[in-house]
Amino acid sequence: MTSLQEILSFNEVFVTDKKYEPFITTKYPDKKIVILSCMDTRLVELLPKAMNLRNGDVKIVKSAGAIVNHPFGGIMRSLLVAVYELQAEEVYVIGHYDCGMSAIDPDVMLSHMKERGIKQETIDTVNYSVFDLREWLRGFGDVTTSVVKSVDLVRKHPLMPKGIPVHGLVIDPSTGRLDLVQNGSEYL
Repeated sequence: MTSLQEILSFNEVFVTDKKYEPFITTKYPDKKIVILSCMDTRLVELLPKAMNLRNGDVKIVKSAGAIVNHPFGGIMRSLLVAVYELQAEEVYVIGHYDCGMSAIDPDVMLSHMKERGIKQETIDTVNYSVFDLREWLRGFGDVTTSVVKSVDLVRKHPLMPKGIPVHGLVIDPSTGRLDLVQNGSEYL
């Protein structure tokens, strides 16, 4: 049985037995918070529990490294939608120690792409016509600096309301300990 078949089989029982009922909530975050965090598997359950969050409390946006790498990309759009349309009144950018993005080497990743069938011609076209592909794929050296950079981009975004606190934190993926990097309320 494939993972898709396992998921669909489980889901059929989940719906039939109404196991979804404890998770019923609205689309608006009860705590009026939107969180940008990393997609790391260790944070799926740990991050909400470490923050005392339950289903319906917050909006969570995920990206590799909790990075906002383009001011008009999908991550920033999601944060703006949460603020303007879904009643979020605070933004949290939460990176984590031991992040895979801190070790991403764009040249190694490009090699992996070629090994999986992406032609050099395609890489050259994207690099030439769109942007600096190596820079776009590059990871970061220090998670705290990366969080500060993303917080700064969100806080100073021309479409972000000036009264929205944008906080920066780093979580330990082993213990759930949160380290404050920037208290967004101090910048208002």
